Amino acid sequence: MKLVIIDGQGGRLGSLLVEAIKKEALPVEPLVIGTNAIATAAMLKAGANQGATGENPVLVACRDADVIVGSLGILSADSLLGEITPKMAVAVGQSKALKLLLPLNRCNNRVIGVKDATMSELVKETVGQLKTLL
Repeated sequence: MKLVIIDGQGGRLGSLLVEAIKKEALPVEPLVIGTNAIATAAMLKAGANQGATGENPVLVACRDADVIVGSLGILSADSLLGEITPKMAVAVGQSKALKLLLPLNRCNNRVIGVKDATMSELVKETVGQLKTLL
């Protein structure tokens, strides 16, 4: 299974996801893609084996990903303080991959009917979904 984690800004969400996946010893090696070098470095430091930075790696990885994980903002052009380009949002949205999107209710995206949860709670729920898939 090709699991792609996309994160930006400081890479905290992606780092928490990588750490949780490693802790649960899930049989998957996530490919982490940061929208900037700081995010990529943070996710690699958290234990990811492979990573890349920028728009083109998002476009390429989304082509054959089985699962894409990230905040809801990865579907919205100009979100994450402008780090998600329109091409990135289209690539994620058009990918045939299952998308596990964490509703952080930021970047002017509010998901109605979803309770506010901490990032740690959302990561735990996401890893539970990955366990079910694997």
